[in-house]
Amino acid sequence: MPTCAPARPPHHDDGAGGHEDSRSTLRARRRSRHAADLSASVTVFLIALPLSLGIALTAGAPLQAGLVAAAVGGIVGGRLGGAPLQIGGPAAGLTVVTADLIATHGWRTTCALTVGAGLVQLLLGRLRVARSALAVSPAIVHGMLAGIGVTIALAQLHIMLGGTPESSPVANALALPGQLTEPHPVALAVGSLTVAVLLAWPHLRRLPGRPGRWTGRLPAALAAVGLATAAASLTDLRVARVDLPSWQSHALPGMPEGAFTGLLAGVLTITVVSGVQTLLSAVAMDKLTASRTGDTQVPRADLDRELRGLGASNVVSGALGGLPVAGVAVRSSANVAAGAVSRNSSILHGVWVMLAAWLAVALLEQIPLAALAALVMVVGVQMVNITHIRTVTRHREALVYAATLAGVVFLGVLEGVGLGIAVAVTVALHRLARTRVSVEPAGDTHRVRVRGQLTFLAVPRLSRALAQVPEGASARVELDGSFIDHAAFETLQEWRLSHEARGGSAELCGREGRQIAEPSSHACSPWTPWRNHHCTRPEAEEHHAHPPHRRQLLGGLRNFQRRTAPLVRAELARLAEEGQRPSQLFLTCADSRLVTSMITSSGPGDLFTVRNVGNLVPLPGDERQDASVAAAIEYAVEVLQVESITVCGHSGCGAMQALQATDSAGQDTALGRWLRHGRPSVHRMTEHPASVPRIAGRNADGLERLCLTNIVQQLEHLLAHPPVATRVAEGRLELHGMYFHVAEAQAYVMDPWPPSGGAAPDGTALRAPEFVPVEGGDLRSSEEHHARRGCGSEVEAAGARQ
Repeated sequence: MPTCAPARPPHHDDGAGGHEDSRSTLRARRRSRHAADLSASVTVFLIALPLSLGIALTAGAPLQAGLVAAAVGGIVGGRLGGAPLQIGGPAAGLTVVTADLIATHGWRTTCALTVGAGLVQLLLGRLRVARSALAVSPAIVHGMLAGIGVTIALAQLHIMLGGTPESSPVANALALPGQLTEPHPVALAVGSLTVAVLLAWPHLRRLPGRPGRWTGRLPAALAAVGLATAAASLTDLRVARVDLPSWQSHALPGMPEGAFTGLLAGVLTITVVSGVQTLLSAVAMDKLTASRTGDTQVPRADLDRELRGLGASNVVSGALGGLPVAGVAVRSSANVAAGAVSRNSSILHGVWVMLAAWLAVALLEQIPLAALAALVMVVGVQMVNITHIRTVTRHREALVYAATLAGVVFLGVLEGVGLGIAVAVTVALHRLARTRVSVEPAGDTHRVRVRGQLTFLAVPRLSRALAQVPEGASARVELDGSFIDHAAFETLQEWRLSHEARGGSAELCGREGRQIAEPSSHACSPWTPWRNHHCTRPEAEEHHAHPPHRRQLLGGLRNFQRRTAPLVRAELARLAEEGQRPSQLFLTCADSRLVTSMITSSGPGDLFTVRNVGNLVPLPGDERQDASVAAAIEYAVEVLQVESITVCGHSGCGAMQALQATDSAGQDTALGRWLRHGRPSVHRMTEHPASVPRIAGRNADGLERLCLTNIVQQLEHLLAHPPVATRVAEGRLELHGMYFHVAEAQAYVMDPWPPSGGAAPDGTALRAPEFVPVEGGDLRSSEEHHARRGCGSEVEAAGARQ
């Protein structure tokens, strides 16, 4: 591997050429962003236009109200909202709510209720309660949407068949057999054509060549409605079509009329349903944008601002005679997939809807109502999502889902959500109270197993099971739940003392085999600060006998002997007898904020760790190198035969800060001589910017980019060591890069090194490596990690954190 040249300071051009290039690059980026937003806005507009008309038709509102809501949701919501790529507008999830309000209070009062709901959402956004809305069980939300979807589908099927829907889902279901026996042939043909195109369009996108590219650019909803409209117009079919009244007669909100409780319930229903749907959609869009590749990073959603933007949209939409507005996942997903990079795409889509409502009235009035009904019916059917059903079933929430769905269909949206919440609470209480206790003879020991949470409700069953253990016998009580209350704890302790007094022996074993003891209010919480913590405070007689730093160290050692040593003694005894068998070499920085055992959830014997200033790996043959690092690498690879080596850097690294100074690694001091091993990292970043690593989901500053580059450079230095290169070539050793952001407590990992793309002749990677964040469910938890050692092993993650 070629040796990198010494680092050189970056070149600065004092002339105007460098500034001109920078300005032209900035202008090119802006043009690219504007083009992406423009293209995405057109795609979303083509999806939103027919859906807005169809939702207004389904709700029984003036058709122009759907266009008003789409324009306001795009322009106002896009400008003021906190989710940049979220698209607001009339939502199918609000159709049933709006239809019920219109039937009860009339259209003008419904507009006033929409304004009231917007004001409430503005207040809630100011109170910063948006995150609280996400506490609703997903099973309730999915059940609510599925119930609304069933209601929509039943009503629109009547229109597609040429009939008129009834006032309730039950009545629609009962009247459906009669409607099927006497359908309207023309309406049925137009609706069937629309459904057929909707279902077939995704498959047509897979066609090779130009047909596939053309169908891929045209949304299925627009294609279906457009073809149905063209067929009806060309054949001169006599079918009911869209009738857009003059804007001069457009109805605006009026003073609310009716009982106060009914009006308040309407405001709260719009507030809750549109708010929860919008916030859940915003969270989903965050996940979509985070997984999208590209140089342009989209900020994460500010949910409180998004709720305020939604409130402003509903105030404006209701005041202008529009439908209630909500964030729509379908249109938002299309916006992300179309490559939108900012809120401009949402604003532009609203502008296109507004222009169409003014300039394309004649074209819109050619659309058959049966086509819109078929479109919304398919959307309603798709709201009963099979993936959601499988998810709630896997998490044992099917009862909550079914109760919410049935409640929405038979009772109403607000009542259905209330029923779902009640069932969810009942299920949670049932799980908390459901505890199974069994007694199993296991040789000379009687094994009492308790499955579930151990509360006072399970004390009678626990007492009956403990009474089955013979006097004088050896017993082992195993609890696999994560909670035990005071009543159950006292029952266990009293039985244990009584059993031991009669000549028996008893062991109380919790999860992972840990002994159950009396909780202490003075126990150290996991990873509490070491400095000045009561666990490290000295005894009174030692307070003046030693300096402060020694007192703190002695206090920490005493706490270890008192609390941690009994838990790890058996495991350390095993390791002392068998010797160490670590599977990984972990090479990281000596920074005191980087606690290796904490961030890796590792315990004694898991990692062979090497720490130095800057997590540097000197190249072999360098006369200035510290041989200790090379010796550790050789010992780990050839003697311990580790299976992987991880180089871990971190944010705010002092060594990297020193390297950024012009003379940091040139001083003739021990530290200066050591930092020379990091100069190739500086050279790599300045001379080969295309190979500088990046972090998925956000931009890195100058220091962070150097920290990331240094990780990759030290991995290449590792490959220069013959034992490492030999094992990697044989496929028996993997190299990994890892970055830990201290302030965020977030770990990022890189793909195994070297990359599949290989390296350029100068040693740099052909592609820039990417560090991706480690989510909570991506790595094996410490409980799973230590469970392999058996119930009898009392090793906590990272050497017993009690």
